[in-house]
Amino acid sequence: MLRKAMDRIEISGLRAFGRHGVHPEEREHGQTFEVDLVVECDLSAAAVSDSLVDTVDYDALARRVAEGVTTTRFALLEALAAHLAGVVLAEPAVSAVEVRVSKPDLVLPVEVGDVSVVLRRARSGAPGPP
Repeated sequence: MLRKAMDRIEISGLRAFGRHGVHPEEREHGQTFEVDLVVECDLSAAAVSDSLVDTVDYDALARRVAEGVTTTRFALLEALAAHLAGVVLAEPAVSAVEVRVSKPDLVLPVEVGDVSVVLRRARSGAPGPP
C-alpha cells in the first residue's frame, strides 16, 4: 500500500526586520532576516472546493511569521527558527513545517552569501519526509 505524499504550501523570501543575535550591536541596530517555509498539510479538500476555509491561509500565516520575527528577540537563529516553527504549527491544518531562517546581510571576517539555519518540526504522529 502506498502512503499518500503530504501536500505543501511554500513561502519563500519572507523578509522582516528583527533584533536577534549574539552580539550587542545586532540587538541594538537590528537587521533583515529572510524566512522560507515549507508547510505540510492536506490540500485535497481545497483542491476540490476552491475555498479558502479548506486550506491554510498563507497570507495570514506569512503575517504571523513576520510578526514572530519583529516582536521577539533571540540570541541564536536556531531559537528564532524553532519559535517560528511553533507559530506555523499553531495552525491546526499543518502537520509539519520546515523553516529556514537566514541573515542575508551578515558581516563575517570571510565572504559569505548568507548564513541560514534550517529545521523541521512535526506534530507527533505526523509522517516524516518522504
